[in-house]
Amino acid sequence: MDARPTQSTNAVLSSSLRLIRSHRRMRSIDVAQAMNMALRSYEHFESGAGRINIERIHRFAEVTNSDPHGILAALALGSPAFALRCADNKLATILAVALQEFDEEAGDAIADLDARPIINTFTRMFRDLADQSVKRDTEADAWLEQRRSRLLAPDREDSGTNNDG
Repeated sequence: MDARPTQSTNAVLSSSLRLIRSHRRMRSIDVAQAMNMALRSYEHFESGAGRINIERIHRFAEVTNSDPHGILAALALGSPAFALRCADNKLATILAVALQEFDEEAGDAIADLDARPIINTFTRMFRDLADQSVKRDTEADAWLEQRRSRLLAPDREDSGTNNDG
């Protein structure tokens, strides 16, 4: 049994957003204006109140030059620090892009993969990454920029995903 205290998803979102905004040395009003939101609406969003709004998370990440997939992964991991760790290197977006390419290449063969080699491969890969001093460079930025546009982004006009709270 895991002895770590658990936070609600909304609390993880709130902590993630605040960590990133502070890391970027931005004020709430600056982020709110850049997201075209009223300050009170932004504060409501940043406090984690209401339902999770993926489109707003993507807008926040765009405004703060952070990783929207890192923020979303932080929710699943229960780790606001993960969102901050991905903010500069875009780790989770890189993983999403690589996973998308794997899905396109492997297709239905993915269903036939056994869990053990998947676990071993990812564990080895993450261990190798942890052993390296991974630095972003222009080649890595170009790779990500070229491929991330292929990921599906939420429709900003879709009123069903808006939650102005």
